[in-house]
Amino acid sequence: MAVVKQVGASGQISLGKEWAGRTMLVESPEPGVWLIKTAITIPDAELWLHEPKQRQRLDRALAHAAATPSRTP
Repeated sequence: MAVVKQVGASGQISLGKEWAGRTMLVESPEPGVWLIKTAITIPDAELWLHEPKQRQRLDRALAHAAATPSRTP
């Protein structure tokens, strides 16, 4: 669905309140063409958690923790 939007004097376009506060990825594959996608960003310090080998280790640790009874007194 195409919607006509006017770029304001400050260079901004309003996408609507339902998108307020969301992170967006804005691409310009060619002049005059904009592709806007919602995105979730990952802090640099947490990127290692998303590497396949680390993710597998984390999944195994979480499964072990869930299957192992707590030893609290």
